[in-house]
Amino acid sequence: MASTTTDLDNADVQRQFNNNNRPANTTEQAWDSESTTAKLFECSRIKALADERDAVQKKTFTKWVNSHLARVSCRIADLYNDLRDGYMLTRLLEVLSGEQLPKPTRGRMRIHCLENVDKALQFLKEQRVHLENVGSHDIVDGNHRLTLGLIWTIILRFQIQVIKIATEDNRETRSAKDALLLWCQMKTAGYPEVNIQNFTTCWRDGLAFNALIHRHRPDLIEFSKLAKSNTMHNLQQAFNIAEQHLGLTKLLDPEDVNTENPDEKSIITYVVSFYHYFSKMKALAVEGKRIGKVLDNALETEKIIERYDALASDLLEWIEKTISIISNQKFANSLLGVQQQLQAFTTYCTIEKPIKFQEKGNLEVLLFTIQSKLRANNQKPYVPSDGKLISDINKAWERLDKAEHERGVALRTELIRQEKLELLAQRFDHKATMREAWLSENQRLVSQDNFGYDLSAVEAAMKKHEAIEADISSYEERISVIVELASEMETENYYDICRITAQKDNILRQWALLKELVSGRRGRLEKNLSLQKTFQEMVYMIDWMEEMQVSVYKHHKLFRCFIQFLNICCLKHWHGKKS
Repeated sequence: MASTTTDLDNADVQRQFNNNNRPANTTEQAWDSESTTAKLFECSRIKALADERDAVQKKTFTKWVNSHLARVSCRIADLYNDLRDGYMLTRLLEVLSGEQLPKPTRGRMRIHCLENVDKALQFLKEQRVHLENVGSHDIVDGNHRLTLGLIWTIILRFQIQVIKIATEDNRETRSAKDALLLWCQMKTAGYPEVNIQNFTTCWRDGLAFNALIHRHRPDLIEFSKLAKSNTMHNLQQAFNIAEQHLGLTKLLDPEDVNTENPDEKSIITYVVSFYHYFSKMKALAVEGKRIGKVLDNALETEKIIERYDALASDLLEWIEKTISIISNQKFANSLLGVQQQLQAFTTYCTIEKPIKFQEKGNLEVLLFTIQSKLRANNQKPYVPSDGKLISDINKAWERLDKAEHERGVALRTELIRQEKLELLAQRFDHKATMREAWLSENQRLVSQDNFGYDLSAVEAAMKKHEAIEADISSYEERISVIVELASEMETENYYDICRITAQKDNILRQWALLKELVSGRRGRLEKNLSLQKTFQEMVYMIDWMEEMQVSVYKHHKLFRCFIQFLNICCLKHWHGKKS
């Protein structure tokens, strides 16, 4: 600290000069006089260097203070004088700490200045800043060394002490001045002829400043073109670029650094401004990335929300459309058609619906993802529009399940009905084929009039005909079965009822025709039987007459002629009956 410096002030130097400037008469006194002169010169040289150092510090600290006071539109011209009233000191501490200090006391009297400075020093003590041998009267009196010491203490507390840097192996964390030195070493590692071991001579050639800038902004400096020997150019370039492109106040001039012993505190003050600027730049870059990430997340979330909305709309539209389709209880009027509908329904249940069920599950996952992202970004939960909530989708899905169940039951019932109708149709076809064959055969039988040519044959034909009539009479019940089957299929709206009805009507016509043929054949048989009986009687009569003829032939010729005439008449009558 400035209070512990070993430099001698003007009074000490003058006192030593007066004590050592007394006349001597002896040789020993002459020797002592020469030694004293050398010491006095050395002290003067030290005093000059100290003054030079103080001048550099004053200039550096003044610019540093103004760089911060500019944020509140304030400025000082002389570091020693303009801090004496305590007002600028209070404003400086408010800017650096971000806190509100007690309002300065109005007035220009010494007591007012002491009170204001004391408020500032008390605030520093509350910030755990150790102030050794510095009182409010020292600042009010404009004590150079103590004023510089106070500013340096403030710089340490608010600019340097906050620095914490971990070593490359992460085994150690350094703070304050050591951390700043480590940061400089890490940032300039690998740059030729740059080896930072202190905050004095290692910065004299300007390469270190240029290396720091180049590390973070390689677009501003062509480091490879810099020469270690061109010290002033290097320093001037670094300071100008820092001021023009980085906005850093030029706290030092090239001649302040290009000396045999540059002031450490001034260089540290300037270098720490680089640290805070680049750290802020890094923080801004990190913040920018974070904001970009937040924006990306927001855009991604927005896309997911749009995707959820679209998928929910599509799923609900599909559900309503499917419910409308499967709620239609109008089925195909055939077994094949119903089987195809049942197959399509089975395909829907086993292929189409599971895919949509998976989409429904994906919607729930999608909504959970949306809510998680919004919660992670401290945003309000997403509420889907009316009708697109998960609960709405679940209700729609329940209605779909109900319609699906009803469709399945109705399809199976219709399938059973169609299978029954198909069995009835097969039974009808089988019986109809048998009836048609039987009718055809019997029509063929009753269409033949091979009754025979004698009475016994005709009587046998009559008995056979009576058997046919009995068989046909008993077959009427089977014809009725055909009618009943056709009627049942017509009642059940069988799809091929037209063919069934046509076949039934044909069987009924054939049945009626058969009955008509049988009735006609009976009539013919009865007539034939009557004729055969008449003819038999006539044969008996002819035989009797022939017998009588033999007995009377010899007695009467006329009788023979009568018999011949009678035979002719009988034959004509018989032929007429037969035809």
